[in-house]
Amino acid sequence: MLLLSGGEKALTALALLVGIFQFQPSPFCVLDEVDAALDETNVGRLADLLSSLSTDTQFLIVTHSKRMMAAADLIYGVTMQEPGVSRTISVKLSSQTQHRATA
Repeated sequence: MLLLSGGEKALTALALLVGIFQFQPSPFCVLDEVDAALDETNVGRLADLLSSLSTDTQFLIVTHSKRMMAAADLIYGVTMQEPGVSRTISVKLSSQTQHRATA
């Protein structure tokens, strides 16, 4: 394991996770920047795989990858336009219309 790159370690961990989910799906899964060490091709493969698993599991994914965001049904974003004031924006991608914005 020590000789693997960050992307290879991420793919190995994701392979184990996917194996578990294929054996016994969970209703909900939170993934925090699992695609950060992956190249664009593997991010696309992961997005497709998670999309196929989403029939049994709802995924909440924290990401900065545009490719992963493009595969999502709904995106929530948090911005800070002025210090100390956060704004939450959500976009429903299936219809490409803004779903909700709150301050």
